[in-house]
Amino acid sequence: MGNKLISMQEAVSKYTWDGMTFAHGGGLPVGSDCTEFFREMVRQGVKDINSISHCSCQGINLLAAVGGISRIEVGFSGLEVYGFANGLRRAVESGQTILEDYSNGSMPLRILAGALGIPFMPSYISVGSDQEWCSADEPDVYPNTKKIPVIQDPFTGKNVGALSAVVPDLAVIHVTMADVNGNAIILGTEWSRFELSRAAKKVVLQADYIVDTDCMRQYPNLVRIPDFLVDAVVYAPMGVWPACSTGCYDSDEEHFYYMNKMLKTEEGTQEYLEKYVNSYKTSEELVDVIGKEKVDLISKSDTAFLMDPYRKWIKTDAEIKELMGGR
Repeated sequence: MGNKLISMQEAVSKYTWDGMTFAHGGGLPVGSDCTEFFREMVRQGVKDINSISHCSCQGINLLAAVGGISRIEVGFSGLEVYGFANGLRRAVESGQTILEDYSNGSMPLRILAGALGIPFMPSYISVGSDQEWCSADEPDVYPNTKKIPVIQDPFTGKNVGALSAVVPDLAVIHVTMADVNGNAIILGTEWSRFELSRAAKKVVLQADYIVDTDCMRQYPNLVRIPDFLVDAVVYAPMGVWPACSTGCYDSDEEHFYYMNKMLKTEEGTQEYLEKYVNSYKTSEELVDVIGKEKVDLISKSDTAFLMDPYRKWIKTDAEIKELMGGR
């Protein structure tokens, strides 16, 4: 309990460090992930990250492009219709980043194991393929028996794969609504955000809206992440951009293509950083960087009606600044 609302700059400074194991919640590359937290990590020069990624996203693409990721365990590394993640591709092909390949079936099971506090999850997923036998950590060892070891089911005698549990140092999870205590409601697909909040040693929420706790009391069945799991809450309007946040805004498709094109080269990455990462510090300035017309356009989402039951509890920017002590 208590007011856990802090700034994005403070959250990155306090909860991240070079060489940490970092997980992010969202799953779909175009879905609700903590893009703004990634941009702030880039601004603060966080590096040597071991990333746990259910799926890649534009935040991963960006952090990899600037050399911030030394290793990534990932279920899907593309950007869906926007192509392969060029920043991540460049980092892997140059040898800067090790990419340990899993699947969108095995990653949530590994996160679930971490949430349950067990060392591994037995599974048939990824077993019998090169996802089991090939390891980027030991590329010359084939077949590799350490990545997904085979164990015997004591009940049937059949062999199953043992997927290691995911227990990240920090998980940053984007949510639609949070109160200052850290209770959170998620609209749209969860993609293991529920389990990730239970698996990580520390949890920071990035929220589209800060709402009164009465909202959580009115809809207790929708509170997927309760306050006792959460270390900090960050107010981040447009914090998922250029991806989408269900109920809030759609993907900025034009920028998605542009961003991925720019991250393909070092020169393009530097130009992108100058325009869209280092050019602002506040959420109000981010709106100016995106462009108010673009923000208005993508905010006219077909899913906007999903927020209607909660609007009366949304805190204003002035109220949020007061809660943060004017910071």
